[in-house]
Amino acid sequence: MSRAVEVAMSTLEEHIDVGVPIDSAWDSLHRVENYPRFMDGVRDARAEADGRAQLDIEAGGKPRQMEAEVSDRPGDRVMEWHTGAPELKCSLTLHPIDQGNTRVQARLEYDPDTVREAFGGPRGFAQANAIERLVRGDLEHFREYAEHSR
Repeated sequence: MSRAVEVAMSTLEEHIDVGVPIDSAWDSLHRVENYPRFMDGVRDARAEADGRAQLDIEAGGKPRQMEAEVSDRPGDRVMEWHTGAPELKCSLTLHPIDQGNTRVQARLEYDPDTVREAFGGPRGFAQANAIERLVRGDLEHFREYAEHSR
């Protein structure tokens, strides 16, 4: 008899307003090769066929490779990421504020135990704070990247 194991996923939601039109922000998100410019820990990133991206990252002081599935819902301006080991789900949704400004909404779902096993670091509340700081930092770096690459 097999038994399904239910994993308790944690969810983090953050947003940032970016001083570029929605089309510019959307284009910036799709330049996978530039992810190292605004994603902490990403050393190299390559887009591959079939909606996949290969990421060379450094986490917990160790180099790792991660493969992510990337999918779009262009009409809704939503980009979704999914990795398998550790399981991470991320969606980036763009909302126009006005003609020259865009809100980037990030939603990250993760299993805290699996993330700790894969990357090391603190447990519990400290881990949630560390992940929150990382996502906020990445959003800040994305804003700088998007606003200065126009």
